[in-house]
Amino acid sequence: MASAGLQFPASVFSVDVGHLAAHCNPAPCVIAGRRGSVSVIGAGEQVTGDVVFIRPGVEHKVICANGGINVIYLDGLIWSDDFACAKRLQGPLADIAVDALFREADAETELRERLTSGASPIPHQLGAVIETIIAEPMLRLSQLELADRLKMERTGALRLFKAATGVTFRRFKQWSALQHAARQIAAGELVRTAAMDAGFADTAHLTRTFRASFGLTPSEAIAGGARAGAS
Repeated sequence: MASAGLQFPASVFSVDVGHLAAHCNPAPCVIAGRRGSVSVIGAGEQVTGDVVFIRPGVEHKVICANGGINVIYLDGLIWSDDFACAKRLQGPLADIAVDALFREADAETELRERLTSGASPIPHQLGAVIETIIAEPMLRLSQLELADRLKMERTGALRLFKAATGVTFRRFKQWSALQHAARQIAAGELVRTAAMDAGFADTAHLTRTFRASFGLTPSEAIAGGARAGAS
């Protein structure tokens, strides 16, 4: 039985910094400068525009000459286009992306529909597991427990999970915990408290993972007045 009602979350972050260091975002994202265009440099190319779509898993850095970056991470999106690292969005699609960044009604849904390759429905049991991981960042769900919940052999369960989410089971758990911590930090929580609440071993572990995924440390995000929202 397929799950038609599963809604992957989208996290929106806004931070007043001029650049993001080299990093690999685990989920597809759309980025825009708060006061001008941004440049995404990675995979031997540079893409500059007011609104840019960045694929996951490719190391890149971001430069925003006038400072300030808005970004929305689209978990679970299987996109339809093929490009090395980034692609400039233009016209109506760029307008929809900006609306999604500012949380306009239904804009995120429309953006996903415009970018998606039409992925298959997610089985109900898998949808329930994904929702549980998102809701409980400290959950220590193992590969064997995943297989048991899906009533599948372990390797098959892991393949199904990656096909549905675009990332491995381990990476999805870590990314969900990291977004939880990032939203807490943006809301004013202490870094060490956010690390504990999200299930990281310690503050150093969170800081390493944060920089590798976002291109800045929690302290840099705080200094940049980071703001966050989630759906």
